[in-house]
Amino acid sequence: SPTFRYLSILTGIHSILASIVLVMPAVKPTRIRPTRDEVRDRILDAALKVFAAEGFAGATIDAIGHAAGFTKGAVYSNFESKDELFLALLDRQFESRGALIATALDSGQGDTAAIAASLSRSTLDSIHDQNEYQIVLIEYWLRAVRDPELRERLVARRRAAADQALRIVEQAGTSLPGKQLAALAQLVVTIISGIATEEVLQPGTVDVDTLTRLFTALLESSPDGQ
Repeated sequence: SPTFRYLSILTGIHSILASIVLVMPAVKPTRIRPTRDEVRDRILDAALKVFAAEGFAGATIDAIGHAAGFTKGAVYSNFESKDELFLALLDRQFESRGALIATALDSGQGDTAAIAASLSRSTLDSIHDQNEYQIVLIEYWLRAVRDPELRERLVARRRAAADQALRIVEQAGTSLPGKQLAALAQLVVTIISGIATEEVLQPGTVDVDTLTRLFTALLESSPDGQ
């Protein structure tokens, strides 16, 4: 009957399609390789966690690679040593701080008190959100005190932080001359470091209003006699 022939035709077509599907090779999903920057960021994130959990001396490149999802060779292809890893973490921290500074300056729109308030809030938030970094920094600081070569490398990074603070007070419109301006920048960096140490040990030691008043006073400083 016509109906039977129609069903037979459909069955034949189905069988042909099924056989085609069976012999077709499986299509593998496209694998997207991470960029070099993405690989470095993953390794740095993993290094921070391993350093904080195991201590700098106890951490191994193997453990860092495993935590990042890479081999030890992948870590070494991006960083020569654990010291290089830490210094890269320090550089990334300064980049993050630079972004906070830029935000404070933008939101303050030239108003010193507003800049100080924004900087104070972002400083405390950053410290509280990055306890692991502060712990690792303290441990590395102790190593650098005992190792002249490490000390010089760490000091060089700290100078970069002071340069960032220098830009803060410059853009805030202070009337301080160059030498006093540089000294003020270093003082801001030192204050932030001290606050970080205290806040890691006992969060809430420094409140945002007190820090705002301090930053405001520093930014509004002027030479004696002016």
